Amino acid sequence: MLVRIIGGSGGVCPGHFATSYLIDGTLLIDAGSCANGIQIDEQAKIDNILISHPHLDHIKDLAFICDNCFGMKGKPFEVHTNKTISDSISKYLLNDVIWPDFTKLPTQQNPTIRFNEIEVEKKIKLGDYTITAIPVNHPCDAIGFIIERGNSAIVFTQDTAPTEKIWKFAKQTENVKAIFTEVSFPNSLKQVAVDSQHHTPDSMKEEILKMPPSVPIFLGHLKPNFHSKLYEEIALIGSDRVTILGTNDQTFVF
Repeated sequence: MLVRIIGGSGGVCPGHFATSYLIDGTLLIDAGSCANGIQIDEQAKIDNILISHPHLDHIKDLAFICDNCFGMKGKPFEVHTNKTISDSISKYLLNDVIWPDFTKLPTQQNPTIRFNEIEVEKKIKLGDYTITAIPVNHPCDAIGFIIERGNSAIVFTQDTAPTEKIWKFAKQTENVKAIFTEVSFPNSLKQVAVDSQHHTPDSMKEEILKMPPSVPIFLGHLKPNFHSKLYEEIALIGSDRVTILGTNDQTFVF
């Protein structure tokens, strides 16, 4: 699998794009920056979109890729998530107030975007991919994903505080090649991280002990205003498994 980090930051400012990971050019995980991070013809090639939770930095570009690709695809963007998340997007974003409801445009029978409810902890097939959605420790019924294709599996936790279930499933999955997770706040803001259900470098050091051993770990969602401090403190974790997702548009092959 080819994983392109369109945006891996925990905030938005020049040089920092919100979360969007694109797999093999067609499977998108979260839609924080997929409209401003890749060209429109690349946006139109996306078939399936997995949404981890409805916070704005993970869904905002659903609005803009629908606008950009309106009438281009001949089929809808297929969004896969749980009911809590899809209901939130419909109520607060694609609601004909904040943005047009592209689930009914150009017609309800031929929409630009369509929501598909997935059941957590159950494998689903999307083309060549097997997807398992796992609850994680973050608001709004947030989920992470284990994505399998061929002889490779990748774990994406997106936003989460210390959690358990996804690591249990990851340890039961063969050929895990990479783990993408998050560190948002420096250690001095531990209580902010606890209250908002995110990680600090100190909590991530403990979290690594729960993960499948010897698998590369990619840390994103760093808050831009704490970038320098987070780099320093992540280095103190002392693990050669860790890579920081500190720039946009990086690509990895697994």
